Amino acid sequence: MKRSSGGPMCALAVGGALSLALITGCSGGSSKDPATSAGPAAAVKALSAAELKQRILAQGEVDGYKVNAVRAAAPTRSRIKASEEKCRPLAYVLTGLAPADAAAEIGRTVREDKKDPTDDATSLDDMADGKFEAAIKDSLDLDITSLDLSSYDGNGARQAMKDLSAAVEDCAAGFTGGSAGDEQKVTKVTATEPAGTGDEAVAFTAVTDMDGDKGPLHVEVVRHGSTLATYFTMNIGAMMSGKPYTVPAPVVKAQSAKLK
Repeated sequence: MKRSSGGPMCALAVGGALSLALITGCSGGSSKDPATSAGPAAAVKALSAAELKQRILAQGEVDGYKVNAVRAAAPTRSRIKASEEKCRPLAYVLTGLAPADAAAEIGRTVREDKKDPTDDATSLDDMADGKFEAAIKDSLDLDITSLDLSSYDGNGARQAMKDLSAAVEDCAAGFTGGSAGDEQKVTKVTATEPAGTGDEAVAFTAVTDMDGDKGPLHVEVVRHGSTLATYFTMNIGAMMSGKPYTVPAPVVKAQSAKLK
């Protein structure tokens, strides 16, 4: 796989809990889908890293969110482990990578641009215990999404989606996986409704358990011809308070528009 210097970010462990997202397949035929057009699939060429860089979201292209290059180096797929081989695509996605090795791949971090809360107290020390805890949860209540674009030759993108969908079904009861030495126990994988548009879309929620701490993470993968857009979202504040959240639809919509 060729990856640009802005590769996807590493998997996240929040409050001891790492949630993986479950996959649901949703397909809609597109006249622009090269994989369904006349001619051999082998003729389909992957986009280059430079072409993906032009197509991935940039700062200012989605209201209410900040887009940044990924700072932390992502683990290579050789370091990603899974207790069962069939669950490996889930382990990849939950560490911020595309579900399968690609000809080219690039990543960004998309962070909700939430205004800092105002309070009459002059410092956190002036707050009562309950108010302090609420303020901490509120400050952490923002969606952070690892966005990854990956492109494939031939039938690679369609096969990656097929394998991902199979993994969601086959690994619904959970598995153990992640970067070597930091594997997490996933207790449940559940399909959810995808927000994006494309030739195929898969969305899922996965729950992990680390020392009794549980929390969901959310994933959506959308295929646009020979390119996959992978979204991996976490919200620490929502996890702490039990508030529901999901992959932000505005981010998916904005990225999808750049891949049409």
